[in-house]
Amino acid sequence: MTPIFTVPVSLAERSYEITIRAGLLEKLGSELKRRAVKGKVAVVTDRRVARHYLKNVSETIKRHGIEPVPIILAPGERSKTLKTVESVLDVLARHRFERSSLLLALGGGVVGDIAGFAASIYQRGMSYIQVPTTLVAQVDSSVGGKTGVDHRLGKNLIGSFFQPRAVLIDPLVLRTLPTREWVAGLAEVIKYGIIADESFFFYLQRYMPDLLNQVPRVVSTVVKRSCEIKAEVVSADERESDRRRILNYGHTIGHALEALSGYQSLVHGEAVGIGLVQEADLACFQGWCSHEVVEGIRRIVKAAGLNDNMPRRWTPSKIWKAMLHDKKVAGGRVIGVWPSRIGEVRMAPLEEPVFNRWHAASQTI
Repeated sequence: MTPIFTVPVSLAERSYEITIRAGLLEKLGSELKRRAVKGKVAVVTDRRVARHYLKNVSETIKRHGIEPVPIILAPGERSKTLKTVESVLDVLARHRFERSSLLLALGGGVVGDIAGFAASIYQRGMSYIQVPTTLVAQVDSSVGGKTGVDHRLGKNLIGSFFQPRAVLIDPLVLRTLPTREWVAGLAEVIKYGIIADESFFFYLQRYMPDLLNQVPRVVSTVVKRSCEIKAEVVSADERESDRRRILNYGHTIGHALEALSGYQSLVHGEAVGIGLVQEADLACFQGWCSHEVVEGIRRIVKAAGLNDNMPRRWTPSKIWKAMLHDKKVAGGRVIGVWPSRIGEVRMAPLEEPVFNRWHAASQTI
């Protein structure tokens, strides 16, 4: 019998469960029926995911008396705009969806962010369920209720906190991921070990070859543990006023590099992978962690097949300006997350002169 894992996200009246089960996508209709879903369901997805899964998902939904209304978006980060959200809202309005209706986010992080944001503002909030199909989405972006789109000056600057009704994860869908997307997703997995669980970090070190080969037992274990850590952090700090900010580790530099690349030459996980190593190096430069911590992070990032080096095509001034446009800035100051050791991080502001001195020193090595 296929094991079913459930991970609770405890948020009082906004609480929900993450369900992890191999083959779950084939049973999506019964999962919706079990949750008393009826009538129309908007299925927001992108062209790539639609080619693989939309037909089967639509058929299983129909078999349980539910009418799917597909909304197919262009794939990629460049779709994360208010214009795309408006196109989703147009379909919802034309088909006369109500506040009590359901929206299904079938796809990766971009689809989940757009669909969740549209759900949060349509008739002041309609229910939605996350059905993540990428590693990044399964272990990170589908959990916690962060929704939104990018602005030309920065990533995720426009959005809302809006919790899903449920997160339904089928690890088997990861088999259709392109290798680049699979490897990029490992950056978010590695992050969890660094910020919260030393034993998980060591597990990843030991089983990285199996993880790269997508051994089912290892993949399920990694997805489950990542969700548990994310759920614990979100339950303690839903709106990122304190502890939840530790999830930004690797993203201070990562988001800046991603924005500078125009969301093209670097995908999210690749930028975060660089950020994991470079932010650890910055922490070491400031005396907050040992060189051994940096090298341990560098080794596991490289073992995953990710780049660990800061791109040289952007000046420190350009990188700093991109960092200032990120939503993690508070009071005009860049607030970073810095490892103290594996499994423990601290939050502290980063000053531009310190960043420039570190950048100059790191580029001479």
